[in-house]
Amino acid sequence: MSEGRTSESGLPIEPVYGPGALDGWDPATELGEPGEYPFTRGVYPTMYTGRPWTMRQYAGFGTARESNERYHALLAAGTTGLSVAFDLPTQMGFDSDAPEVTGEVGKVGVAIDSIDDMRTLFAGIPLDTVSTSMTINAPAAVLLLLYQLVAEEHGVPATALNGTIQNDVLKEYIARGTYIYPPAESLRLITDIFGYCRTEIPRWNTISISGYHMAEAGATPAQEIAFTLADGIEYVRAAVRSGQDVDEFAPRLAFFFVARTTLLEEVAKFRAARRIWAQVMRDEFGAQDPKSLMLRFHTQTAGVQLTAQQPEVNLVRVAVQALAAVLGGTQSLHTNSYDEAIALPTVKAATLALRTQQVLAYETDVPATVDPFAGSYAVESLTDAVEAAARALMAQVEEMGGAVAAIERGFQKAEIERSAYAVAQGVEDGSRVVVGVNRFVAAEEEAYEPLRVNPAIEAEQRERLRVLRAERDGDEVAKRLDAVRAAARGTENVLYPLREALRARATVGEVCDALRDVWGTYRPHDTF
Repeated sequence: MSEGRTSESGLPIEPVYGPGALDGWDPATELGEPGEYPFTRGVYPTMYTGRPWTMRQYAGFGTARESNERYHALLAAGTTGLSVAFDLPTQMGFDSDAPEVTGEVGKVGVAIDSIDDMRTLFAGIPLDTVSTSMTINAPAAVLLLLYQLVAEEHGVPATALNGTIQNDVLKEYIARGTYIYPPAESLRLITDIFGYCRTEIPRWNTISISGYHMAEAGATPAQEIAFTLADGIEYVRAAVRSGQDVDEFAPRLAFFFVARTTLLEEVAKFRAARRIWAQVMRDEFGAQDPKSLMLRFHTQTAGVQLTAQQPEVNLVRVAVQALAAVLGGTQSLHTNSYDEAIALPTVKAATLALRTQQVLAYETDVPATVDPFAGSYAVESLTDAVEAAARALMAQVEEMGGAVAAIERGFQKAEIERSAYAVAQGVEDGSRVVVGVNRFVAAEEEAYEPLRVNPAIEAEQRERLRVLRAERDGDEVAKRLDAVRAAARGTENVLYPLREALRARATVGEVCDALRDVWGTYRPHDTF
């Protein structure tokens, strides 16, 4: 552990405080030590006293070339990890020339159709040292394999790769909608990813179980962690059923949460989530490795709380949200840009978002001590209250037969929609203040020039696909796609034939269609 810092007054700041730090202090609950069960105070003993969290900016738009330029700019500005945003066609497993996706290519992320695009996306990026997170779910296996193949071309072995795929399909059925296959087949694919990475890419985080999108859809903090942890339990059960030992895959599980402006409850939420997960993994699944008990998570500031009105005010919101994440003990953080309620972030806005993290890391004293709120009457009480509320919701999910059964009944979705409606009502009647929207409204808004995606991108991607299909060995691709279908029908790990199909320059849409041919697609039930 590094030496403690001093305050502006020259007073010592201890790396860790405990009950003996304040005479007469008697905490209501046993908190434990940082880095020890139940990890309420953080998953590592030193937290940020040795080094700050990973500063991971989420970026991707238009073509792979444009996104690559943005990644180089972010790395030059000091970001320590990349986070890739994919466009909707890629997220849904369609190629850019599919009729279903006309008008959506490159709009909300980067278009990736084949290994050719992936090569361009990561050109000049040191994949042996940069940690890369990819926000991709139903086709997560496909994008991970493309990343591995490109890394091999860079001379970087798969064993050296470090990063995360979101790979959390259950939350797609609940809150977001970019699913492809039915739940059972989706779980099969996820457990195949667990097994593949254990052997081939051992440093990779195989799933980022996400509450962020539930929160963006309207979930309360208690609902966010309850439904996220319930999904996590479902994934662990599926992996155990497939014959994997819990301590072989659990250390590579990761989570993804939101950070709102309600700072105190957010800190309490993160602490409660760690405590619940540690207990579940130890008591329900019998995990022995301490790393299996650790809830490690990435945080993104709350995009849903950003406003198009007076967008500069979002800089303040993002700073408060980022502070909540850091005080709550996040392992990595993405700070939203102030202009994201209007359009894709400009370079200036993305740089300012990164600078927000750098100010917290290097100009404040927050990283000087572990878990600064430990023992706070307010935060400890809120931690207990959020934990109790989350456990009650998790118990309801269990009574229905687990997360998948509850999803089929529409339980999580209905609960989140009720919460979202209550928030909307509060904004409408003024009981929930949103600065610049329903109070402190500006008489006149300044003009803002947003970043615009070139509509010619779709035609460019279609042409790239035409050239690819003309150049490659069509018979070899067909043979490799048949192998994918055969694996999907059987019990073989599907990632191995998927990898070889992608190596032969099969497209994202083609390999996803091969799985669709066998597994079908999910059709949600109308529960209302």
